[in-house]
Amino acid sequence: MDPSRIAVIGLGAMGFGMAASLIRAGFTVTGHDVQPAPLAQLQAIGGLSAATPAAAARDAAAVIAVVVNAAQTEAILFAADGCAAAMAEGAVFISCATMPPETVRGLAARLEATGRHYLDAPISGGAARAATGALTIMASGSQAAFAQARPALEAMAATLHELGDAPGIGAGFKMVNQLLAGVHIAAACEAIAFGAALGLDLRKLYDVITGSAGNSWMFENRVPHILDADYAPRSAVNIFTKDLGIVLDMARATPLAVPMAGAALQLFLMTASAGMGQDDDASVARLFATIAALDLPVAH
Repeated sequence: MDPSRIAVIGLGAMGFGMAASLIRAGFTVTGHDVQPAPLAQLQAIGGLSAATPAAAARDAAAVIAVVVNAAQTEAILFAADGCAAAMAEGAVFISCATMPPETVRGLAARLEATGRHYLDAPISGGAARAATGALTIMASGSQAAFAQARPALEAMAATLHELGDAPGIGAGFKMVNQLLAGVHIAAACEAIAFGAALGLDLRKLYDVITGSAGNSWMFENRVPHILDADYAPRSAVNIFTKDLGIVLDMARATPLAVPMAGAALQLFLMTASAGMGQDDDASVARLFATIAALDLPVAH
């Protein structure tokens, strides 16, 4: 096992930025993705590419999985070409996907039984912060997992929260974050639609609100997508149909009423049903505009 070698599985907007941050920090990064384009882009900035998760993981001190959900994480680990068996004993699997804590605990138990470490490490901050090594990471796991992962984590994060000694705790914190993120995106889209219905200058509205008490990180981050009519997915609508669905499942099991999360989930589901599931999550504004026959900015 080479401490300078890191594997990154999943080279979307977040994963690619994380890989780039690791390369800048001096690590040898091998990436794997199901799409060829990000692999070519990784090679262009000094990384290596691998045809399978297993090939990427060999000899790596840490394997970082930056995929969408639990099913993809399980496949990366335990499918026929998965990385679990290929990882060196003592290496750490850093799992960044958003998933239920119970699922995290199950995956961690399976991997740790083989002599490898599992760090539950959901991320927040968006693609821009991933690219500059300024993510927030909500991590939990054993002291050994943290020790093995720490050099890579420090290269990718501005803020590393060490939240407990067992996988699953970080996932719980991330689900609270996702509840707030989904509600705030839905509220931002509702607010910009309300402004359009009032006939306001939407760019001026953005300037006013971002300097006022009603601002949120999501309003400030997502409304420019609406103003530019740019719905290329930085984070897709379907991410929040998944994540808010997990929130509601967890709340029902508690039990706890989460009415605002439930309302936000319905807005994301309606947006997906209208054909925008793969588009940027700010597309909820387009749903409001369609329902009320409002004019939003259009691409030029």
